[in-house]
Amino acid sequence: MKASSSSRRSTLSWAFYDWANSPFATLIVTFVFPAYFATAVVGDQVQGQAEWGFAMGLSGLVVAISSPIFGAVADVTGRRKPWLLAFTLLCAAASAGLWWVTPQLSAVPLAIALVVLANWGFETAGVFYNAMLPEMAGPERLGRLSGWAWGLGYVGGLTALALALVALVLPDQPWFGIPKDNAAHIRICGPLVGLWLLVFSAPLFLWTPDAGAGKPLRVKAALASLAVSLKQLARMGDVGRFLLAHMLYADGLATLFAMGGVFVAGVYGFTLQEVMLFGIVLNVTAGLGAAGFAWLDDWFGSRTVILLALAGLLMAGTGVLVADSRALVWIMGGALGLFVGPAQAASRTYLARMAPPERRTELFGLYALSGKATAFLGPWAVGAVTAVTHSQRAGMAVILGFFLVGGGILLSVKPATAR
Repeated sequence: MKASSSSRRSTLSWAFYDWANSPFATLIVTFVFPAYFATAVVGDQVQGQAEWGFAMGLSGLVVAISSPIFGAVADVTGRRKPWLLAFTLLCAAASAGLWWVTPQLSAVPLAIALVVLANWGFETAGVFYNAMLPEMAGPERLGRLSGWAWGLGYVGGLTALALALVALVLPDQPWFGIPKDNAAHIRICGPLVGLWLLVFSAPLFLWTPDAGAGKPLRVKAALASLAVSLKQLARMGDVGRFLLAHMLYADGLATLFAMGGVFVAGVYGFTLQEVMLFGIVLNVTAGLGAAGFAWLDDWFGSRTVILLALAGLLMAGTGVLVADSRALVWIMGGALGLFVGPAQAASRTYLARMAPPERRTELFGLYALSGKATAFLGPWAVGAVTAVTHSQRAGMAVILGFFLVGGGILLSVKPATAR
């Protein structure tokens, strides 16, 4: 009985990391800081979207280069938690540093530098976190655990977003005595995200065991293993094609997250409060989608769930782009969120089922690479098209192409089912 209780505690502690890191995605990457950056720091919506796109592209390039290397090193040493801790601390510290990004044009370089560092920490920590998934449950329950953990993450992001809205943005006098002068009530979101991440990630570091035994750090062996994997990538069959498909549709998702807040603020005139409310709606529907589709993942397989989610993203994304009223934007935005969570959760489940245990973290490093190898292209493409056409709608339309091509490649991949 004690062993069973300990196992449940370690699994719940692992899942709670999704709750811990999601406010970074909602407050810093998607809904609050991008809108603040464009409107208050840069002072121009179109130019702000372009510069934010280039910043997120630079961050994606750093992640793409480094994550497979760290994944290979972790597989050689057999330990994941020390690396997870290091990059969690980096994300928390850089997020907290956003407090010093004041609403003036001279703060743009500092904002970009901190966001790149914070996102590097966030994404690379995810490599080690995701690689722990197969150790948390049997193969017949991986889809549910991944989906429910992702759903828990959306609840965490929703809670932090609602707290920021109610406590900081809406009141005439923000809570905790924080003034509105110099946008202090917005800048405090950075330290809030950092503290949230540290507090709620603690259970994983305290109670979730590191399955691998500590071995000497052999960088040459890790790099040699990675080199072999990269050479064999084209011959990996289903895994290789899956990583290629994931590279494209994950780029679309990452670009959607990075640019969504700036887009609705610029095209539909959403205020910061409305952008945050929009984020709350998307987090509610995304959490419901991730948890609800988790059953389908275990019953019908991860590939089926991803394809359904991509089809939904294409339809709802088109609806947001061509909407001629705010009411339709809210409806299509809610529908968009419903398919975001399943696409993410089922993707990591697919690889967790297909990856050999001895190379799991390395392959999740390549998974992060596949999610970031062209991640700089998505935001940069949106930024470039926006700058050339002076149309935010035209810029954001780039995302739909990533979903469409990624889904087409995924059709050639063998299903990975639990039964």
